[in-house]
Amino acid sequence: MQNRKNSFIDAMSEAFVQSMQKDKNVVILGEGVTDVKGIFSSTNAALKKFGRERVIETPVSENALTGIQVGMSLLGKKPILMHARVDFSLLGFDQLINNASKWHYMFGGKMNVPIVIRLIIGRGWGQGPQHSQSLESVFSHFPGLKIVVPSTAKDCKGLMIASIFDKNPVVFIEHRWLHYYSSNYKKNFYKIDLNNSIDLKKRGKDLTILSSSIMLIESLKSAKILKKYGIDIEVLDLRVLRPLKLDKLFSSLKKTKKFIFVDNGWKTFGVGSEIFASILEKKIILKNNPKRLACKDYPTPSSHHLNKSYYVTIKDICEEVCESLSVKKNIKYKILNECEEIMSKVPHDLPDLNFKGPF
Repeated sequence: MQNRKNSFIDAMSEAFVQSMQKDKNVVILGEGVTDVKGIFSSTNAALKKFGRERVIETPVSENALTGIQVGMSLLGKKPILMHARVDFSLLGFDQLINNASKWHYMFGGKMNVPIVIRLIIGRGWGQGPQHSQSLESVFSHFPGLKIVVPSTAKDCKGLMIASIFDKNPVVFIEHRWLHYYSSNYKKNFYKIDLNNSIDLKKRGKDLTILSSSIMLIESLKSAKILKKYGIDIEVLDLRVLRPLKLDKLFSSLKKTKKFIFVDNGWKTFGVGSEIFASILEKKIILKNNPKRLACKDYPTPSSHHLNKSYYVTIKDICEEVCESLSVKKNIKYKILNECEEIMSKVPHDLPDLNFKGPF
């Protein structure tokens, strides 16, 4: 079982190819899957190996495509439908919510809809309110769907393979900026259990941070800065939102007694609200009030200047940690200064200086 370090998008590509090798019923469809850019290069290898019979270019008709995908699954296929932006999938809600998510229940468990809908969150380059929404809390509301939000290349591959071979619908949501991050993962075929919602990414004793997707990366960056000043943060990755299994979070909170949730989407009716309700129901006793960090409660601005204050940053996270732990003012000042220095090195609407644009 050889491990090596590759990018998030490499892991995605491998998951497709290895799954298609393992089962001839696995197919890919979507708008742009046979384009030279291949959905951020993720479908190019599959197209080269399996051709257009199994990597299928489609018209721009999202609701019809979702219905076709559901029909294919009922006939024995395992189709993966791709949307280059999560926002496009809203046009397919009728088929996804009223049909795919309910089929298993409506037929007493005798029918299955083994589909994956892969959705990509955009950000930066003025993509604005219609191309950069983070809608995982919306999808998580519906029984019958499983919601996956990986943060690392290792999790991306294992969770995508598990999603493809799950018996019922999985909505797989990834952030565009994660494509630039690499991590070690196995070369061979492997799955990560979709019931294993939370993964411990960093041990700590002073405070627990739970986050997912790109905010997990920001949380780890923040924890690294804080560690220099003797502040030891435990960072948990909420990589599966439904089914939601919070035992690892509860165990962490019993140790640290302090909690911050960092959300990718909006605060009101967001994922954090469900997490906080679960903590209350479990009667977990904390030393101070838990905190939520999230996007502002208005549509994403297109303006470079306006979106600067829209997203959660490492400075926001570190500042909230300092408040929760009553860090001395002089230490807090040094921490926030270091955050500003790090943030100044890369434009705020780019993940990396090598970023090649929105599509």
